Parts: sequence; structure tokens; C-alpha cells
Amino acid sequence: MTFEYVIKDSLGIHARPAGLLVAEAKKYQSAVTLEAKGKKADAKRIFAVMSLGVKCGDTVVVSCEGADAEAACAGMKAVIESNL
Repeated sequence: MTFEYVIKDSLGIHARPAGLLVAEAKKYQSAVTLEAKGKKADAKRIFAVMSLGVKCGDTVVVSCEGADAEAACAGMKAVIESNL
């Protein structure tokens, strides 16, 4: 499962929202991947998420694969929409 989101936070994905994304991704068995600007990152690793360098206006593609992929995507979407 995948979904796209355009970042609205003026600071992009900085430390606080990155931490929230990682905490949410770790709740699920599924592999959760973020993709932006041609780079992919494991959403369960904070340094990987931060290394994407996502800024305001960038589009992020979230992919969830595994047994609980639907729940993982729903959880990630909720965190992203309320924090970014």
C-alpha cells in the first residue's frame, strides 16, 4: 500500500516530526518506507528519515508492505497529516 503527501510544515521533516514518524512506524511489523526527491528511507530509522532532507512543498511517498500494511499506512497517514 502507498500514499503520497505534500509537506505543509514550513520546516519540512525536522527532528520532532521525524521522531513521531519513526515511533509510529515501529508499532507495525510491516516494512514502512519513505521516498522523496529520488531517495528512499526506512521509516523505522530516524537518521534515514532525516537524511531525506524533506522540505516544505516536497512530496513524500509512504509505502507499507507486510501483514499489517493497511493499519501501518493508516497510522502513518494520521501522523503525517496532523504533524506535517
